[in-house]
Amino acid sequence: MKLHYKLIIFSILAGIVLSACSTKKNAFVNRNWHALNTKYNTLYNGNIAFEEGREELNFNYHDDYWEVLPIERLEVTEDIKLDSEDNNPNFIIAEEKATKAIQKHSMDIKDIERNPQTDEAFLLLGKARYFDQRYMPALEAFNYVIKKYDYSDKLNEAHIWREKVNIRLENEELAIRNLKRLLKFEQLTDQEYADARAMIAQAYINEQVLDTAVQHLKVASHYTKKNKEKGRYYYIIGQLYNQMDHKDSANYAFDKVIDLNRKSPRVYMINAEIQKIRNTQITSENSEEMLEYLTDMEENRENRPFLDIIYRQVAEYHLEKENDSMAIVYFNKSLRATQNEPKLNALNYENLAEYNFDKNDYRLAGAYYDSVMPNLDENTKKYRSTKKKLDNLEDVIKYEDIAQHTDSIITLYNLPLAERTAYFENHIAKLQAAKEAAAKKEERRIASGFAEFAKSKGGKENKGKFYFYNLTSLGYGKNDFVQRWGKRELEDDWRWSNKKRTLPQETTDDALAANDSIVDEVGEDEKLSLDYYLNRVPTDVAVIDSLKNERNFANYQLGLIYKEKFKENLLAAGKLENVLDSEPEERLILPSKYNLYKIYEEEGSPLLASMKENILSNHGDSRYAEIILNPRAVLEDDADSPDARYAALYRKYKNQEFLETITGSEENIEKYTGDPIVPKFEMLKANAIGRLNGFEPFEEALNYVALTYPNNPEGKKAEKMVAEQLPKLAVKEFSTELGSSGTGNWKVVFPFRRSNDEIAKRVKKALEEAIVDLRYKNIVSKDIYTLEDQFVVVHGFKSKDYALGFAELIKFNKDYRIENENFVILSTNYKIIQVHKNLQSYKNQILTPKP
Repeated sequence: MKLHYKLIIFSILAGIVLSACSTKKNAFVNRNWHALNTKYNTLYNGNIAFEEGREELNFNYHDDYWEVLPIERLEVTEDIKLDSEDNNPNFIIAEEKATKAIQKHSMDIKDIERNPQTDEAFLLLGKARYFDQRYMPALEAFNYVIKKYDYSDKLNEAHIWREKVNIRLENEELAIRNLKRLLKFEQLTDQEYADARAMIAQAYINEQVLDTAVQHLKVASHYTKKNKEKGRYYYIIGQLYNQMDHKDSANYAFDKVIDLNRKSPRVYMINAEIQKIRNTQITSENSEEMLEYLTDMEENRENRPFLDIIYRQVAEYHLEKENDSMAIVYFNKSLRATQNEPKLNALNYENLAEYNFDKNDYRLAGAYYDSVMPNLDENTKKYRSTKKKLDNLEDVIKYEDIAQHTDSIITLYNLPLAERTAYFENHIAKLQAAKEAAAKKEERRIASGFAEFAKSKGGKENKGKFYFYNLTSLGYGKNDFVQRWGKRELEDDWRWSNKKRTLPQETTDDALAANDSIVDEVGEDEKLSLDYYLNRVPTDVAVIDSLKNERNFANYQLGLIYKEKFKENLLAAGKLENVLDSEPEERLILPSKYNLYKIYEEEGSPLLASMKENILSNHGDSRYAEIILNPRAVLEDDADSPDARYAALYRKYKNQEFLETITGSEENIEKYTGDPIVPKFEMLKANAIGRLNGFEPFEEALNYVALTYPNNPEGKKAEKMVAEQLPKLAVKEFSTELGSSGTGNWKVVFPFRRSNDEIAKRVKKALEEAIVDLRYKNIVSKDIYTLEDQFVVVHGFKSKDYALGFAELIKFNKDYRIENENFVILSTNYKIIQVHKNLQSYKNQILTPKP
């Protein structure tokens, strides 16, 4: 009987549960059953996943304090995502839980939602999509809450989140309009009011209406109950005031951040202190106080994570006080302390680069600018300007190395044998002393190390053990071996003197350091031998003359770079004067004098008159003399100007008048020596040589342009062509043309002597008329082959059969009768014979039938 009652009771309870599971019945049990399941099961887990995802975003997000901070800490990519496999797994879980809550527990009966938790599910769905940057689906979820649940207590929150999405979608005006309507007509909690005001501020920041943004942020900072938000809002207010150049108001906002102290993240407080210092002018009255303040910040243990920006601010302080050495120390300390701060790294490296640039240490400045580049975004003006500086410095470094290298060798060559011998003996003595000092230091270190080890617990425990079982002794032994022998391969005869070793680089005098033909990686005994150095000083007069020419050209190029690109007239004058004092080649004399004349003129030097007289007396028929006498001549755009001459020659080149182009270029190169237009004439000449004479002369001419004008656009272009295009053009092997149906781009070629140009023109005209009459789409050209030969070419046949058929048609058809000699050739092979001028080889290999 008891079992019977139990079954009845169980059946009733089961019926109630099954009835409550229904989402179609608007009953008290159903509503509360689904509401409880939604709130304490599905949505509870979804909200936990959402908060974990949000914390992960906050942890990984890195604020850029060099720019105005966004109101919301969210890293945004430029792409608008719809669906993606790389979404945050926590937000995926939150979205799945929200979807499950809607699908399983929504009670939409007669178009009214009876489950009071469903609106929160849609809200969670929209938030998860928002933080995954799937803004359109998020907007859809928020709009559904607003339209469907007009009685919901989450309605205001949904409105604010929708406008967040609109701001992300760059619909700022719409967001501002909707949020203002919300503030005017709805009753908001303090936090909702703060959030709405903050979002309006973000929209105005995006629209660059900064003063209005500040007012809304002030209200938001007053109403928010979250100290983290207060600190962030106050800091952004300070940044906005800085952008409006209201330093006092900015400092007042930063003071509010500082007053929060530990109530908000410390990073806001430290950056607020730094910004406040930057806004304060250093005077004699506050100088010591400011240094003491910075020192306290530096020594505060809580500030260790922020030492990179603190060190930089200390460096800027010393830089403003013209204490350069301390500034350099702190810039380097900032670099060592920084972690994943590319903008901070870029600024520090740039300061160090500019300091060394101002000291005319261009090599070191170039190294620092090179370090700036990886820390900049390539698509910025800053990157491009830095790249330009670095390119210019690379040219300076290159020519300074050449000048120093050649000058050192020439100096050694000019020394009398006795002085040269004494010089090298002194250098060897320094090497010997350094070697002995290093050996003694190492002996003391090893002895000290063994003594300390013997006293230690490890020494007592290892006493009596074999040497290689004693790890500390083994370490000292390895170091001693490397110091004595360097890093040597494990092989037979490893002690032989011809085996190379790797040793720390010894310091040498400038003359030796610059001359890599004298100082080389050699054995220890050889480096201490006098004969080794004496035998490596060049004695051939031709070699020395070549080095002098190389040095003079390097100094001339440096003079131009310092004058034109760096505006360092004194440095430029020194280099150009060195050129004139060193018996330069004839081509460098006049341009060096003219550039010195321009420098003297700009600097108001008393040497101006003598240089003017020198040019007019010794080079009176030159263009430079003409410009000095008539400065307007350089501005006159007449037929005789350099640009007009270049344009005329370029037209000749396009018309395949290659010989005239070459001779005209040579004439103008001689006339305008030293003028910036000369590299353009050289490049035009090189191209004409290639078209007329073929690959090898073209390669030689291009190399000349690349080596002679490396810091000009034409020189850089020539260097790139040598590296990238010439290897492709070097191919001489012809493609096989087996069979009569080979597809590709084929040509019919009619060879003529250039002395028979009239016949070639008649054939070209007849071919053009035949093509029009036959309704073909081919093109006819007259191409120069060599100085003696030319081709009339019909281009654009799809196969060899088509080309042969056309050649046969015009030969035998009575309407055309063009019987001149011709041959059919594949386009790639035609290119080869034009590049290498090897038509005869082609005829021998391809056209001549094999026996």
